[in-house]
Amino acid sequence: MIEKLKKLNENSYSPYSKFRVSAIAVMKDGQEFGGVNVENASYGATICAERSAIVSAISNGYKKGDFEKIYVYVNEPKASTPCFMCRQVLCELFEQDKEVICVNNKGEETIYTIKDLCPFPFDESDLKK
Repeated sequence: MIEKLKKLNENSYSPYSKFRVSAIAVMKDGQEFGGVNVENASYGATICAERSAIVSAISNGYKKGDFEKIYVYVNEPKASTPCFMCRQVLCELFEQDKEVICVNNKGEETIYTIKDLCPFPFDESDLKK
């Protein structure tokens, strides 16, 4: 998986931060969807690699609960966890026990569950009166 993540990372469009991120969402049926961060001069319009991969899976017909795990790679010596916007999307579409595998440029992995990263999720129960 590390070689796939490194190759995909080359597609990152990160001219402002120079912080290249790639992600691969793995579905329960084994299908994989890749994504990279795509920056914009208006930082708020930037899309993260995690959401890019997840949206690709949804665009290809997958649904909430179809996700097995996601890998997040940064071309840096220290692995990074998903930002809070990505964590919200992960909480929405992944089961709480699914893994988020954060990988650095040496191939070292740190593994979290969705519950680890989002112990107090905002979800549909928060929208009910």
